[in-house]
Amino acid sequence: MTVLVETRADLTLEAARRVAWEGEGVQLGATALAAMVRGRERLERIVERDPDVTIYGVTTGPGQRAHIKLTPRQREQWASMSPARIATSWGDPLPERVVRAIVLARLTNFVEGHSAVSPEIAQRGAAMLDQDAMPTVPVRGQGGAGEILSLSHLFMGLAEAAEPAIKDVMCLVNGSPAATGLVTDAALAAEGRLDVAAQVFALSFEAFNAPLDHLDPALGDYWNNPHDRWALGRLSELVGGGHGGDRRPYQAPVSYRILPRMLGQARRAASLAADVAAESLQAVTDNPVWAEGDDDQPFGRFIANGGYHNPHAVLAMDALTAACVNLCVLAERHGAKLLDGAVSLLPHQLAGADADDDVPRTYLGCLPMAQTGYEEEARLYAQATLLPGSESGGFGQNDVASPVFLAWSKQDRAGRCLDMALASLVPIALRALDVTGRPVPSPLAGLEETARKIVPDPVEGRAFGPVVAALADALRRDIYPT
Repeated sequence: MTVLVETRADLTLEAARRVAWEGEGVQLGATALAAMVRGRERLERIVERDPDVTIYGVTTGPGQRAHIKLTPRQREQWASMSPARIATSWGDPLPERVVRAIVLARLTNFVEGHSAVSPEIAQRGAAMLDQDAMPTVPVRGQGGAGEILSLSHLFMGLAEAAEPAIKDVMCLVNGSPAATGLVTDAALAAEGRLDVAAQVFALSFEAFNAPLDHLDPALGDYWNNPHDRWALGRLSELVGGGHGGDRRPYQAPVSYRILPRMLGQARRAASLAADVAAESLQAVTDNPVWAEGDDDQPFGRFIANGGYHNPHAVLAMDALTAACVNLCVLAERHGAKLLDGAVSLLPHQLAGADADDDVPRTYLGCLPMAQTGYEEEARLYAQATLLPGSESGGFGQNDVASPVFLAWSKQDRAGRCLDMALASLVPIALRALDVTGRPVPSPLAGLEETARKIVPDPVEGRAFGPVVAALADALRRDIYPT
């Protein structure tokens, strides 16, 4: 399958899923190719009509040399220069799915002619998505004022294999496609992670035998936001009517009562990330970028701008990180409360008939300790991602760095901590249902089947760490592409 791109409107979140997560290619259509030809011709005519025109990175040097006007010969020399010297970052590589999302986002500036890229360069960029493997792009060390460090790694091979003309290399390494790709990946992951969290918490809710009043749909109107209303409905759907017997006669602890609101908060964060990703996928962020002119500028003009900095992506990913931390806290509280018979009204420590001389053969009490570890690790990542206090390399113009890679790394790590915290809750919830002879709600049959294939009977006395890790990996398959 191939995604056909004619205009920016074709670059949607669903298209990104197909290209980045499912490995489909991209074809630039006739409309896009024609627009790029026109865009390229406009640039050439502007430069030909006014040899003294100032266009950043075209008739002037780039970066710290922006004040230097280039001769025609120097323009050609700059145009053919490899971005290899800019590829100075190193460290852990981005997952290939994220690199694919960045390549897709790179096309946004191209397809309607705004960047004036040579059409053959744009086609080579799209063709990268047909390759068996993407170039390695480091996650760490991205402290530049824009995204040139990461994009130089990504497009260095293309620039060296092609014959770029004026502005072509600038079109490859400027703008903010990395921010777009990162927030797109975060939004797609959040969608799957939210559903996994809802299932695990619904299992815990039923295991605790919490009153169904806590999920009453009337609360949705009182709380007055669509995200809480969704959470109430989703949890009710997953719990169903419960086991049909008597339920806890009074309210459950706070961690159960606020569950719909906290899941609602997580959904709001996921929705924000999806909205920012959708906007960014269609946003023109090139610097300099073409704009309409007037009678004195019949071919338009090129504007220097800050489109290469996307603070909205940072804000959205920070919201996801915070939501993951909060859900980690709930997962740990649920685990501890299920094991505390004085609170849960269940057998203390979920001891069953398998006890020998009042000595239980099962002990799950250390699982909440592990959950605390994941919770506290996630909390470390929840510091707000603000503009860096130091200058970007301390060089003149480049005085503010983009923190978008840091924001992605933190939400990715916090999300994986949540996966572990949720996986640790599942054995406790299943044990609570088993020792009280209650069934797992039928809407959660898939989760139960996955867990019971991996989680042993606690009586066996096996180490739970590797088991929880394997279960977290299995749950992650519902979040990330295989």
